[in-house]
Amino acid sequence: FFFIKEINTLARIVSDFAGGQQGTVQPFSDEDASIETLSHCSSLSERTSAAEEAGETEEMAQEDFQYKLKVYIDSTVDKSAKTRQGALDGLKTAMATKILYEFISERRMTITDSIERCLKKGKGVEQCAAASLACLLCIQLGSGIESEEVFKTLKPVFKTILNDGAANIQARQACATSLGLCTLVAEDDIMDVYATMESFESLFTHSYVREDGSRPSVNPQTTQLHTNALLSWALLLTICTGSHIRVIAQKHLSKLPRLLENDNVNMRIAAGETIALLFELIRDVDPEFDYDGWEPLCEKLNALATDCNKHRAKTDKRKQRSVFRDVLKAVEEGDFQSETIRFGTERMVIDSWVRKRTYDAFREFVGSGMNYHLQANEFIRDVFELGPPMLIDSTALKMFAAFKARTKARNKFRDKRVDVGEF
Repeated sequence: FFFIKEINTLARIVSDFAGGQQGTVQPFSDEDASIETLSHCSSLSERTSAAEEAGETEEMAQEDFQYKLKVYIDSTVDKSAKTRQGALDGLKTAMATKILYEFISERRMTITDSIERCLKKGKGVEQCAAASLACLLCIQLGSGIESEEVFKTLKPVFKTILNDGAANIQARQACATSLGLCTLVAEDDIMDVYATMESFESLFTHSYVREDGSRPSVNPQTTQLHTNALLSWALLLTICTGSHIRVIAQKHLSKLPRLLENDNVNMRIAAGETIALLFELIRDVDPEFDYDGWEPLCEKLNALATDCNKHRAKTDKRKQRSVFRDVLKAVEEGDFQSETIRFGTERMVIDSWVRKRTYDAFREFVGSGMNYHLQANEFIRDVFELGPPMLIDSTALKMFAAFKARTKARNKFRDKRVDVGEF
């Protein structure tokens, strides 16, 4: 109470100086000071105690969550296929809905080994789950050395399953999709990107209607495989150099319209969106680009945009007409129907076919967690040029610091169509 006594002394001096004209200054009493001090201390103690309890609760919840993840990782090598499947699904859900970079980075090769084992020895559904988990692992790690190490291990397995006609068809479909996204995120050599695109071409070109008008005999499951391969091929188009875009346009732009005659609505839509994407890319490279088959292509697109075929399901026709109205505008006018994605206090505009194909590819794996990843995942924010995360929690801060420190290898998302030498 030394400070209070000093105030009392000062008060008396002021009173004497004023000559009593302004009345007596009443100093704090020791008792008042004690009561006030104890009140503040009590309030501060309660707040500190509540904060400590909340921190302890959060820490306990985090420890429980990490324990579950460790159990999942250990269970991916269990003898029971059902247990392995549950473990893979648990890891997928966690990676799709949370930022786990620090935890995963320390265990990335263990998880990679488990994925590889499940792809090689698992059956059907288990292989599909493992392929999806590989993509989520790369999304968590971002574009850099860590994801490159993961992909170098898994790429040969993906390609073996993809090109094996005797392999489970669902597994081949899953590998076609996962190989595309993992290549986008983790491939470190543009020539290897082109080689992977050729693997996709060797699949979806089997669905081309032949020049004599006859249609290839392809079952629905194989058509879905070809559709997935086409969409992955289109995804990788978005990071090709300008010179390679010219080569692709010369080789495929006259043939891709043959896929518009496919009996499967998903293939028709995928083909239409890929054509729109390729037109956008080639016009970006060469504004004076002229396509010889422009008029018949527009006629075909218009027919699909106004399709009234009685033999097709209403939902298929509705979906198809909506997509092909946009595709027709893209081809005729170079237009794109913008879409705004809102997440937290931010928003992102999907204003091009390139951005739409990229967004759809990531959303396919993270699902309902896409908005959270747009807020907090530094890698995905970098892909869409959103800047540093505005969602600042401890997890986001750790990931942001780690991401900035560990890689500068993301220039392929900043300028996707530079010359090969510059790439």
